[in-house]
Amino acid sequence: MRLEGKVAIVVGAGQTSGDTIGNGRATAILFAREGARLVLVDSNYESALDTQKMIEAEGGQSIALRADVTRENQCRAFVEAAAQTYCRVDILHNNVGIGAGDDEILGISEESWDRIMSVNLKGMFLSSRSVLPLMREQRSGCIINISSIAAICSTNIVAYKTSKAGVNALTHQIALQNAKYNIRANAIMPGLMNTPMAIENISKSRGIPKEELIRQRDSSVPLGGRMGTAWDVAYAALFLASDEAKFITGVMLPVDGGQSARIG
Repeated sequence: MRLEGKVAIVVGAGQTSGDTIGNGRATAILFAREGARLVLVDSNYESALDTQKMIEAEGGQSIALRADVTRENQCRAFVEAAAQTYCRVDILHNNVGIGAGDDEILGISEESWDRIMSVNLKGMFLSSRSVLPLMREQRSGCIINISSIAAICSTNIVAYKTSKAGVNALTHQIALQNAKYNIRANAIMPGLMNTPMAIENISKSRGIPKEELIRQRDSSVPLGGRMGTAWDVAYAALFLASDEAKFITGVMLPVDGGQSARIG
């Protein structure tokens, strides 16, 4: 198994309700299948517990915790819980992100801007800063941040794009500043994904049927004319978390069916 003996914190291990599986839950389940022991963190504790039940039903080991990643004391608390339970942390997988209330620059409210930036960027800053002292002491570790191709592609929503561009910059800084401690940091930039957060939430906010939204999104993807799934993101995360990627750091990896390849 590719993660046997490793301990992974997955932040955003629950999900919103919907017909499919979300990125965080899929990654947590896959990490467990590959031998990792999991710390499942989410602001929705019941949803994190659901993920825990799925993992334990397959024989995996995990604990579930509630945390608000915009609060440093709560980030420190889940790192401490991981260390107390498993004695180490090998992987931090940051999967929290929101976009509700976003708009073009003259349409977005200051409150929406602050909330999106706080959750999407500050949250990853705080969780990374909380785990790095332990990883530096271990002289090993891997941080994976979920960004978006919105960071590098044209979009009509200003806060989400800016926050994800910030995630890329943060990941780059973490990678360079911690390489001497044998700590790696990489980002995954998903494209259009068939996940509950994307389909159910966007369908509701735009007032269009899910089937029509899926058709529109599928038609925008060059590779196969179909969106990716949370498992595509999860398998990319598995590779980056594994020893197979031991010489890879500071990378922003698109997982998007070629959508970002249209740049230029």
